[in-house]
Amino acid sequence: MTGGHDVIQSYLKTLDSSPGVYRMLDAQSRVLYVGKARNLKARVSNYARPSGHSRRIARMISETASMMFLTTRTETEALLLEQNLIKQLKPKFNVLLRDDKSFPNILVTGHAYPQIRKHRGAKTEGGQYYGPFASAGAVNRTLNQLQKAFLLRNCSDSMFESRTRPCLLHQIKRCSAPCVGRISEADYAASVRDAQRFLTGKSTQVQAMLAEQMAAASEAMEFERAAALRDRIRALTSVQTAQGINPKGVAEADVIALHMEGGQACVQVFFIRANQNWGNRDFYPRVGDDVSEAEVMEAFIGQFYDQKEPARLLLLSHGIENADLMGELLADKLGRKVEIAVPQRGEKAELVEGAARNARESLARRMAETATQAKLLRGLAEAFELDAPPARIEVYDNSHIQGAHAVGAMIVSGPEGFLKNQYRKFNIRGDELTPGDDFGMMKEVLKRRLSRLLKEDPDREKGLWPDLMLIDGGAGQVSAVAAIMEEHGVEDVPFVGVAKGIDRDAGKEEFHRPGQRPFALRHNDPVLYFVQRLRDEAHRFAIGSHRAKRSKAVSANPLDEVQGVGAARKRALLAHFGSAKAVSRANLADLKAVDGVSEALAERIYAFFHDKP
Repeated sequence: MTGGHDVIQSYLKTLDSSPGVYRMLDAQSRVLYVGKARNLKARVSNYARPSGHSRRIARMISETASMMFLTTRTETEALLLEQNLIKQLKPKFNVLLRDDKSFPNILVTGHAYPQIRKHRGAKTEGGQYYGPFASAGAVNRTLNQLQKAFLLRNCSDSMFESRTRPCLLHQIKRCSAPCVGRISEADYAASVRDAQRFLTGKSTQVQAMLAEQMAAASEAMEFERAAALRDRIRALTSVQTAQGINPKGVAEADVIALHMEGGQACVQVFFIRANQNWGNRDFYPRVGDDVSEAEVMEAFIGQFYDQKEPARLLLLSHGIENADLMGELLADKLGRKVEIAVPQRGEKAELVEGAARNARESLARRMAETATQAKLLRGLAEAFELDAPPARIEVYDNSHIQGAHAVGAMIVSGPEGFLKNQYRKFNIRGDELTPGDDFGMMKEVLKRRLSRLLKEDPDREKGLWPDLMLIDGGAGQVSAVAAIMEEHGVEDVPFVGVAKGIDRDAGKEEFHRPGQRPFALRHNDPVLYFVQRLRDEAHRFAIGSHRAKRSKAVSANPLDEVQGVGAARKRALLAHFGSAKAVSRANLADLKAVDGVSEALAERIYAFFHDKP
């Protein structure tokens, strides 16, 4: 068998009319395409035809060396399996959703005095979830205003249990301080119910109730209370204003609009919950120049909701071929009916048109940015004498304070800009490093990075290897990197050190390469600005990771590590001794004297602090 059509034809005699999933593989057994079929034999026979295919499908057929099949009981099962395999295998010829981050929610915990906070990931904690919101920024803005309006706590349960006096949030009127009894459990529960009413779309009821309370307080000449209620009403109004579109006739929906142009696609998703717009996100699935809108939309929906909960109603800009199957699949996931519609008139059609306009404008901006990025990458290849414009650039930086809380950072950029889901941080573990040894830190970071690359993608088929590495530093860092490269047998990945140059001024950067003299670019060269942006992004990410690590270390309490010391006993120990350091210095007799600390626990605490080497 030599041609793709002949290979496909050979499978027809063994196939029947069962539903299922098929995979097309190339000569190296790499998956080219995953598809589903109501009738496997009929679908595969279409590929066996020698003509009548689009350019993409014809190219896929010509590369096909073998096929794999898996039958299912129903077409719905085949659809689910198809989407799972596409996400897992990322086939070359499938429409592929590349951005798959989870969306944040607002969580009101199940505590006696519930905490209100942002939550991302699986809904495994007790309490009520409200979302999804399109971004962390949308959640943070909403939480900020809800704190002003309802004075709910956002501290952790352990912090709540250990407080002995109100925190700063109470002082600036963002929390009612339930931790120290400044509000009764019943009154706090009433505030929680009001917040939940607002999050479920009953905002006008809450605002009307607050307005009545404000009027009553004003009549009773309780002007301070009236002013506080006025501020709470303003905070709720601010949330509604920031949300923009708030449809009256659509309580819950995901609005999904697609725009395709020049072989690229943008999908815009608006989240409507409780008659409120909780933000929007744009996505850029990988498509070809001959893929239909229906195919892109169906692939997007199947992959997008693989790990996400759909709304009860999906409003689409373009119909999909298997709307009934997709609705059945999503209904199984949600546990209730999911309606899929392409509205033609009314408020729902206006929502879709707004999302489509956003998709069109977002794609235009992205195409302009991509053209600029491509030009800069060509200039970078010329400046650094690369064989071709780099498709993947990795930039490395370190951050520490005199060697403490050291963190290495890697950011990634390519033809489409920064790839933030590819960023990595490295907690520096080198016990033998001299504090502040930047060369040693860079060696450790690159050693770990190259070890992982050699383990996960030794044949360089997954696109994980960089075409260019930029190192923050000069000749010393470049020498350190060269040693690590040689140690791992990596000789064909170019790397360049970016040093600040004279007076450490931006614009006077010097570039260092192994075995070559340093050089500089013109002060007004766009490629120089591009490198500066890359370096600044790596520095920003490194600084942020370092600050998070330092903040965690500062807030850590050694008593948390002692088995048997919970929130109540920790509070008793801190009240008795004044600080964790004083607890660590206390003798056994003093520890036994603390209320609630048994003799066995006192011995355990004493041993924890005094038996360490």
